[in-house]
Amino acid sequence: MTAALPSLALALLCLLWAGAQVPVQPYLDTEKFAGVWHVTAIASNCSIFLKMKDGMKSSTAIISFMLEGDLAMKLVWPLMDKCQEFELLFQQSGQAGHYMGAQEKRDLRVMETDYSCYAVLHEAHHSEGEPSVALQLLTREQDVSPQLLHKFMELIPTMGLTEDMLAILPKSGE
Repeated sequence: MTAALPSLALALLCLLWAGAQVPVQPYLDTEKFAGVWHVTAIASNCSIFLKMKDGMKSSTAIISFMLEGDLAMKLVWPLMDKCQEFELLFQQSGQAGHYMGAQEKRDLRVMETDYSCYAVLHEAHHSEGEPSVALQLLTREQDVSPQLLHKFMELIPTMGLTEDMLAILPKSGE
């Protein structure tokens, strides 16, 4: 029994390490991926998100790519009385589908996409105060199918998040 313990401990460490790896869409086609997406669901452990999630609506993300391969994202979030715009720039990490935001210490990965209907993004924010993780479900249309939502919800625990951290964002109409 005691001889098996080191092997068991090593196996558990390997499982934990493998679980920490975030998959990336193989051979991401940036031309197909670029364009307008709707943020239809988010799961995150960020305390600011958790406080605001119940009042959020679907937003628009416009994704484009620079000549050197960097990813530019313009987000338009509908708020109470106006829309708030954010522009983020992520530098290519050397692996297709993996980008780094140097100023904000963000790690963005396109985990999965079919280019025409949906994409799943994983974002890790490595701040000194509160590191956080977010999964985002992007869709080309504001509507999301129950099957796609179910698939997204199955990913949540694999990234160390829980279902109570999920917001399914209603249409904004804007």
